[in-house]
Amino acid sequence: MSSTSSVPPFPGIKPATLRTGADLAKAGLAADSDINALDAVGAEYSISIPGGLAALIDPADPDDPIARQFVPDPAELVARDDELDDPIGDETHSPVRGLVHRYPDRVLLMPTLSCPVYCRYCFRRDQVGRAAGTPTADDLEVAYRYIEDRPDIREVILTGGDPLSLSDARLARIIARLDTIPYLNNIRIHTRVPVVLPDRITDGLIAALQSDTPVWMALHTNHARELTDEVAAACDRLTRGGIPLLSQTVLLKGVNDSVDVLTDLMRRLIALKIKPYYLHHPDRARGTAKFRLTLTEGRALVAALRGNISGLCQPTYVVDIPGGHGKTPAQDVTPAGDGTDRWNLRDFRGETHEYVDNSG
Repeated sequence: MSSTSSVPPFPGIKPATLRTGADLAKAGLAADSDINALDAVGAEYSISIPGGLAALIDPADPDDPIARQFVPDPAELVARDDELDDPIGDETHSPVRGLVHRYPDRVLLMPTLSCPVYCRYCFRRDQVGRAAGTPTADDLEVAYRYIEDRPDIREVILTGGDPLSLSDARLARIIARLDTIPYLNNIRIHTRVPVVLPDRITDGLIAALQSDTPVWMALHTNHARELTDEVAAACDRLTRGGIPLLSQTVLLKGVNDSVDVLTDLMRRLIALKIKPYYLHHPDRARGTAKFRLTLTEGRALVAALRGNISGLCQPTYVVDIPGGHGKTPAQDVTPAGDGTDRWNLRDFRGETHEYVDNSG
């Protein structure tokens, strides 16, 4: 298997999960004077950084791309006027609790709002890590019946939260229940777990995912440094267990907004038998301005990427149209033509939406 050198743990990093300002300070990822400010962020938006992931951060580098994704910043509590509580319209398209039905042939099913790590740019950051809103077993049964009553639904995407934060037994029950719906074509799982907790990928987990209905897995990763040898081994266990792998990446200022970084990431994914699937333009979640770049910048990066790596390595660069109108290829959007930063985004129904493109 192709490999890249794992970044060794840096001094001061402990194996325990970091959840508070004091944890971050003890690990050398924050100053003691910042503890109260970081805890204020944590009260609003959950903090959790597994020790193995924290060990990839260089505390001496103020621009470390791993730290930027996961270490909280007091600026998160400052929301801009163009930022939204529900940037991609989950609530608008949620007919029953724990389910989002945005496209005719597929639904999102969110059995948990818990994650092993909380990304600072998450578009569900107001919900994840909170008990409120987590579907009950009865809620999930209502969602299953909703799917059963609509034969046009051919795909169920397990998301959340992170579905792999559930126990093997609960996952097995969910997969088995979905497997009873005869017209489903496939089940897809969106997860960060193989990247941030590779030891979670056990034989028991892989057994829980076995189903007559094909199960695919989309891994969320944003930088090649996340894809250590341990992650490579976890991905190998999944592919040998019959689980095809895709990737989704968010284009983030200060993390991966360069041709070289994206090239390294996409090549590494292909080496691990993970097909690059989506490259997401950052959503307008509250307090995430520092991660956003403009569509003009993103489109230029992706255009340069196409000449740099093979077609197999290319993800589709997409922007989620605010309000829940779905994804549209960012390379296909058109400028308003008035010399401003306004764009016309066409949704899958053929309707056009104005998008004012302000970076952070």
